[in-house]
Amino acid sequence: MPASDAMTVDTELDATGLNCPMPLLKAKQALNRMQLGETLRVRATDPGSERDFEVFARQSGHELLSATRDDDVFVYLLRKTT
Repeated sequence: MPASDAMTVDTELDATGLNCPMPLLKAKQALNRMQLGETLRVRATDPGSERDFEVFARQSGHELLSATRDDDVFVYLLRKTT
């Protein structure tokens, strides 16, 4: 589910090099500081983050706009909805 290149990203989070559960924990902390409707881009290298972010979005109610992979880096785009 690729996102448009024109999409505004309000907050960037570099979680590369961090292992589970840190990318998701850092993303949760960032979302807690954001306003409704804002968008967070997370970059992570932990392969387990793919499943983690999908489950987190379903359970938290935040919208996972895209989940892509660029070589060994996973890139997630989330919209704060709760």
